[in-house]
Amino acid sequence: MNTATTLDESRIANLVDRFYDKVQADPSIGPIFNAAVHDWPEHKRLLTSFWCSVALRAASYRGNPMSVHRAQPSIRTEHFVRWLELWRETTLEVLDENDAAQMLDYAERIGRSLRMGMGLPDRLDARPLGIPVVGLGKP
Repeated sequence: MNTATTLDESRIANLVDRFYDKVQADPSIGPIFNAAVHDWPEHKRLLTSFWCSVALRAASYRGNPMSVHRAQPSIRTEHFVRWLELWRETTLEVLDENDAAQMLDYAERIGRSLRMGMGLPDRLDARPLGIPVVGLGKP
């Protein structure tokens, strides 16, 4: 099995562009994103920078994904599940099998971390942990 990557900034930008076009149109997560994102071209540039930092170790992203997601109280586990379904679908459309698998692995790990940080269950059939997230709600 060939494990060499063909990922570069151009391929990641194409992935991000196609993926977020799907997100905008998706009936489940589109309304959440469309309400939060006021400049889609800028958002896509920011997320390209994020994914280049993750996949290429580019160190070009400056931001705090956890605080951005925590600022969206309507995000639930099913939204993460749908996001990941669209991500999986899009990576397989625009990347070769090895690169798609790598990008999916990154996304799964990041999503798990975000859900944990937001106090959300990891699966749809799981109950929330009941652990308060510092800085959210009442003590």
